[in-house]
Amino acid sequence: MTMRCSRQGGAGKKWTPQRLSLWSRTIMRQLAAMTEPEIREVLSELGRAQRRELEQRWYGFENDGQRDPPGDWRVWLIRAGRGFGKTRAGSEWVSEIARANPGARIALVGATQPDGQRVMIDGPSGLLAVARAGETPHWVRARRELRFSSGAVATLYSAEAGEELRGPEHDFAWCDELAKWRRGEAAWDNLMLGLRLGERPRVVVTTTPRVNAVMRRVLAAPGLAETLGKTRENPWLPDSFIASMLETYSGTRLGRQELDGEMLEDVEGALWTRGLVERCRVQAASIGKPVRVVIGVDPPATAHGDACGIVVAALLRDGRLAVVEDASVETPLPGVWAQAVAAAAARRGADRIVAESNMGGDMVAATLRQADCTLPVVPVHASVGKARRAEPVALAYERGDVVHAGVFAALEDQLCGLQVGGGYAGPGRSPDRADACVWALAALLDGVRKGREPGVRVV
Repeated sequence: MTMRCSRQGGAGKKWTPQRLSLWSRTIMRQLAAMTEPEIREVLSELGRAQRRELEQRWYGFENDGQRDPPGDWRVWLIRAGRGFGKTRAGSEWVSEIARANPGARIALVGATQPDGQRVMIDGPSGLLAVARAGETPHWVRARRELRFSSGAVATLYSAEAGEELRGPEHDFAWCDELAKWRRGEAAWDNLMLGLRLGERPRVVVTTTPRVNAVMRRVLAAPGLAETLGKTRENPWLPDSFIASMLETYSGTRLGRQELDGEMLEDVEGALWTRGLVERCRVQAASIGKPVRVVIGVDPPATAHGDACGIVVAALLRDGRLAVVEDASVETPLPGVWAQAVAAAAARRGADRIVAESNMGGDMVAATLRQADCTLPVVPVHASVGKARRAEPVALAYERGDVVHAGVFAALEDQLCGLQVGGGYAGPGRSPDRADACVWALAALLDGVRKGREPGVRVV
C-alpha cells in the first residue's frame, strides 16, 4: 500500500504553514478513503524519521476526540478509554498553548506527583516527548517546573496536596486521570479559583472515566465541553492488543469503562447495581445443559413504540437460574417480534413463554400462534407494579441464585435503572428488556419454590 502524496514541493518552493496544512489535509483525505487494515499497513511501513515527522505534525492527524472543541469553553473534558491518546492530546494542547502564549503560567495536576512526572512530563506521550525539533523545554526537578522555549512555565502539582494550589494563579491548566484523584475536590476547587490570569483561562481534563467526587465537580462545571473516545479508535495500537481486549472485556462493566470510556454510575435506590451484575457473571460455556428454559416477553403497545423485550432464562442442574440470551428487537411489527420469540424458543429449547398481557392477553397469544409458536403461553398482568415483581428477583441475585451466562449490556443497563418502590431511571422510556427478564426469572423462581414446573400466578 503506497501513499501517493509527495513532500517534494519543487525547486525553490518553501514549505509554509499553509502548504503544510494543505499537505496534511491531502494525506487525511487519502487515509479517510482507506480501510482500517490499509491504514495500519501504511503506518507500519513508515521509517523512524517518517514516524517522527508524522508525530510532530499533530494537528490535522488527531482523532476527533483529541481535537479541542469549538466555542468559548472553560473546561474541556477528554473522556476516553485506555490507549486512546488522551495524554498525547493533553501534551499537544499544553505545548501549543506555550508556543502561542509566551510567559504563560500553566498548572499540571496529576493524581500524585510521581504519577504526574512519569506520565505528563517524562512519558512517551508527555510534554518532553512531543516537543518539536528545535524546541528545548527544560525540566527543573527541584522546582517541579517545565520551562518552555517561549518563556512559558508549567508547574506540576499533586491532587493529594490540594492546598498547594491555594494561592498560585494560572492562565491554563491540564489535569490528568481525574478518576485516580482520591481527595481531589480541594485540588480542583483551588485550581479553578486560581485560574484567573489572561483573557481566556482554560483547563483540559484527560481521564478514563470513573465516578468520584471530583468527577462530579467537573461534570457540573460551567462552560464544560466534552469529547469522547474508545481504545480501538487509536490506529497506532497493535491489532492483537485490540482483539485481545475486546474478546476479554467487551460489554462488561470494566470494558465499557476502561475501553469505551463510558461513565457508569449506579442510580439512587437501584435494585441492581453494576457491581452486583458483574459478580453474577459467568462464561456461557460453563453452565451446561439446563433443566428447564423459559422465555419472558414484554410486547410493545404499538409497532412504533418501545422495543419488544425477549429474554431467555434457564434453570440449571445445580439449582441456580441463568439469563442465557437477550433476543429483544427494537420497534418491531407484531409479526416480527413473534417470529423472534419463536426463533429463540427453538434455538434454546424453551418449555414455555411468559408474556406480559397488559395490552391484551388474547392478542399476545394469538400473535405468537401466527408465528407457529406452539409452546404454552402464560399471560401475566402487571397490576402489582414493577417493584413487587422485581424485588424478589433482585434478592435472588443478591443471594447468588442467578447468574448471567455472558454479557447483555442493554439488558443490564435497564436492570440497573429499576429502583426500589417501582421507579425507573435507566435508558429509554420503558424497561422492556428488564421486565421480560423479570417475568422469566420470576416464573422459574415460582416453580422452584413450589417444586413443580415453573409458572407465575395470573393476577
